[in-house]
Amino acid sequence: MTGSIVKIAALQSSQMPLSGPAVNATVGAAMSDSPSESVKPIFRRQLPNLPDRELIAVLVNYPPAARSRSHHHASSAFIYAYVLSGEIRSAVGDEPARIYRAGESFYEEPGAHHVVSENASDSEPASLLAVFVVRAGDQPLTAPDAESGK
Repeated sequence: MTGSIVKIAALQSSQMPLSGPAVNATVGAAMSDSPSESVKPIFRRQLPNLPDRELIAVLVNYPPAARSRSHHHASSAFIYAYVLSGEIRSAVGDEPARIYRAGESFYEEPGAHHVVSENASDSEPASLLAVFVVRAGDQPLTAPDAESGK
């Protein structure tokens, strides 16, 4: 699978720049009492047959025990997530949390609330590739929920 990541990353040099508010927006603020994920944009391209849409791919790495704060994505974003390594615990909307292992995938409908997104392991890292199909200019790409103060 590492070869696939290298191939995807190599494409970025020939594609649209990976900067700007839609990509650089906060993608999951750290929780004060636990480690957080890191997010690296690796691909961005306007879709030629849908000129008002972009395809954006990001690599999300979770150290052991890391988690993302619950969040929403841009209102037009359809997201496909593919687990590259380790195990990711995820729950979208009212669905129960599920663990996805390397080679498994899930998706989020536009407007979905991603309530759980975390490494299922306290000792091994995990990573996933998240692919967004989003209306051009719809931002921020990811918006963490406000902290509850609890």
